[in-house]
Amino acid sequence: MAATGAAATIRLALPKGRMEAGVVALLAESGIRIRSGYRDYRPHISLDGFDVKILKPQNIIEMLQAGSRDLGFAGADWVAELEADVVELFDTGMDPVKIVAAMPARDHLGDHRDRPLVVASEYERLTKRWIAGRGLDARFVRSYGATEVFPPEDADCIVDNAATGGTLRANGLEVVDQIMLSSTRLYAHPGALRDPVRAAAIDRFALVVRSVLEARRRVMLEVNVTADTLEAVIAILPCMRGPTVAPLHGGAGFAVKAAVPKDRLPTLIPEIKARGGTDIVVSELSQIVP
Repeated sequence: MAATGAAATIRLALPKGRMEAGVVALLAESGIRIRSGYRDYRPHISLDGFDVKILKPQNIIEMLQAGSRDLGFAGADWVAELEADVVELFDTGMDPVKIVAAMPARDHLGDHRDRPLVVASEYERLTKRWIAGRGLDARFVRSYGATEVFPPEDADCIVDNAATGGTLRANGLEVVDQIMLSSTRLYAHPGALRDPVRAAAIDRFALVVRSVLEARRRVMLEVNVTADTLEAVIAILPCMRGPTVAPLHGGAGFAVKAAVPKDRLPTLIPEIKARGGTDIVVSELSQIVP
């Protein structure tokens, strides 16, 4: 039975494998340190009231659904695969992958009409839903890793995750369909959010981590403008709310400061210059709390 009340401890699960380094770095930027030794699955966390365990992403979703973990980072693919009753708190955007169906190059889904298609995957539910949705005559074979090596001898097609597609290409496979997009997300057990004490602790944790993600997407842009160009420059700034405007010494104009999306800079800076902005300074941010 989960602990409740003032003595409640938040049981946090961190993912083992390719997601681990990114999540640990994200927590470190949030001021939360994770210390572990070699093969240590119960690392120390520099956050009071939290207990940490490292698990495979699919196991994190299973444990969240079972209620033995309150909070955990895992991929959206395993939530879909396990049809898990968990609450997504936010998408980190890290480790983006596509869940795809792939076959040997130049093969097609309709090439095996004389027999059922053999489809190998670790994702049983996702694969069977895809087979049904495409109306394929196919047989599912479960793989336990290295799915890409099944074709052509042991399977005609696979369903697997792909970040760049390099592993598929290296094994002579081509994508024939995209099933879903996935990324690392923070999930919670619904029961933990119904307990006011644990819900408050989870909200505080999520707020701090989200502030780093927001800061990664934005930069602080500062620009000097004259009085007659002030409104023209402000009009194009993609601010969170509104820019900070301060008068320059001696009445020479104004200093305008705003946190803007980083990916807007290539077009934003030339436009600011064209509207009379000068002395543009761009600096990195560490955390943003709206």
